[in-house]
Amino acid sequence: MTIKLYCFGESGNAYKAALALELSGLDWEPLKVDFFGGETRTPDYRTQINTLGEVPVMIDGDVKLTQSGVIQDYVSEKSGKFGGRDAAERREILRWVLWDNHKLSSMAGMTRFLMNFLPEDKQPKEVIAFNKNRLAATYDLLDSHLDGRDWIVGDSVTNADLSCCGYLYYPEPFGFDRTEYPHIDAWLTRLSNLDGWKSPYDLMPGSPADRA
Repeated sequence: MTIKLYCFGESGNAYKAALALELSGLDWEPLKVDFFGGETRTPDYRTQINTLGEVPVMIDGDVKLTQSGVIQDYVSEKSGKFGGRDAAERREILRWVLWDNHKLSSMAGMTRFLMNFLPEDKQPKEVIAFNKNRLAATYDLLDSHLDGRDWIVGDSVTNADLSCCGYLYYPEPFGFDRTEYPHIDAWLTRLSNLDGWKSPYDLMPGSPADRA
């Protein structure tokens, strides 16, 4: 049975789930959600797909899951990939997934949205500047952690990597220049060299070009 993932190309959180599915080798297909057209705010979406009004949402037969980290965990359970070799690695992976959700993806996603998907006259410049300063410290931490490491946890790609990279491949500006962080840059290159890797707009339907 084909796994279905409700997603759209601009969503970094959806990208985390889509990338895990794609690299796992499981049979899956993306279902485009018209976020910018208001689909996630409709009663039908809230009652039938996700009461939180968010993506990603994964459906595999009778299993319906939301939140990218939970979906990644399910992909690991089903495929045997990305979940760590033992209990200690699984806990360390979870630590980085939670760190990413709190410190990296939440701030990067919001900053990217404010800078690129709002009209110029509605962009809160002081908030954006504050966020970019916070993100700089976050990038520094990740860059330092990756010094001397190929992957965030252990000696192979895990959900820690697939979570933390969620927003870092997007071309829109949000205070991240990978050339300023050599260890992040090398890590992102290693990830993109994996068999099956695709960029967000190639992996999921929908991009800013569709609304140009």
